[in-house]
Amino acid sequence: MPWSPIPVAAATVPALAVRDDVPLRDVAPATWNALVDGQPFLTHAFLDALHATGCASPRTGWAERYLTAWRGDALVGAMPLYAKAHSYGEYVFDWGWAEAYKRHGRRYYPKLLAAIPFTPVPGPRALTRDAAAREALYRHAVAMVDSGEYSSLHILFPPEIEVATGRDLQMTTREGVQFHWSNPGYRDFADFLAAFAHDKRKKVKQERRKLAELGVTFERKRGAELTAADWAFFYQCYEGTYRAHHSTPYLTPAFFARIGAAMPANILLVIGSRDGRRLCAALDIHDETTLWGRYWGTTEYVPGLHFEACYYQAIEFCIEQRVARFEGGAQGLHKLSRGLLPVATHSLHAVGDPDFAAAIADFCARERVDVAHSLEELAESSPFRTPAPDPP
Repeated sequence: MPWSPIPVAAATVPALAVRDDVPLRDVAPATWNALVDGQPFLTHAFLDALHATGCASPRTGWAERYLTAWRGDALVGAMPLYAKAHSYGEYVFDWGWAEAYKRHGRRYYPKLLAAIPFTPVPGPRALTRDAAAREALYRHAVAMVDSGEYSSLHILFPPEIEVATGRDLQMTTREGVQFHWSNPGYRDFADFLAAFAHDKRKKVKQERRKLAELGVTFERKRGAELTAADWAFFYQCYEGTYRAHHSTPYLTPAFFARIGAAMPANILLVIGSRDGRRLCAALDIHDETTLWGRYWGTTEYVPGLHFEACYYQAIEFCIEQRVARFEGGAQGLHKLSRGLLPVATHSLHAVGDPDFAAAIADFCARERVDVAHSLEELAESSPFRTPAPDPP
């Protein structure tokens, strides 16, 4: 009798399911963090601090609608998603779109937003290594707009792989500009300045020298070194900056206390002093590869203080710690002459109303041309003698 193989049942892969009714607090921190690859702003600790302290909550116009992707009982993907009642704290501005809706008697809010609240940091918004889960998360978010419950979906600062996913779903792409610094392996700050053109190098040296002549000194303290007095002084500076611009700070002392306790290895505080009295503070978040400039403030105006506290001290830290990149945040043409170069950022938009969808798509297409021209012009104004090398 001829031999024949014994049939073996193929391994079955559990079906993929996306849910929009699982809040972050119901996901174990270790399970969530396994999706994140260590990016500090996406960790359970950071996001939970925003929610638990009420900074990002329904009361402040940020209602959780997190998406989670499951294969059976295994969490394989997630998307931080919010139902927004306004457009504050986003850094990709759509106030004009909201106003146009209002003029035509239509409802723009609530809308859906996939982003890190109050934080213009590029990075994944579909937290998964599973391509099918990524697409499923995006499709589910778009379907929430198609249902009519929300006017639109906005996914801010996603990476290129997600931009491609959004385009496949006919989402409109929008571009912006941020300023980032790269470290090819500078030995020290002098080595960094040596790459500048003469006049640009001279300007930075003058700024630093003038502060030193005024008796302003700086210290950099890591998270574990920070005391309650340090945090209190920082918040005084942070809140004062908002008040000076007739605004209310988004974040509270409770939020900063919470991240200070939960993620001290990711925190750097720069404190400037004069004549033994503290003058300013700048808070940065970092991991092994990237430092993000976040919040700053001062008790009085001193020329050049902002540049030193927020940029030069951050760059020195990156050089000393061999951190490859410093992201200076949204806006700020003044960052260019300090060695932070322009990079394009992206956002994705799905608009439920077909008339507004066409108008917004046209606006974004024209805006992308303007951004491309701006990037070219900014690149020509680089302070470096030759194009800055990419980090190793």
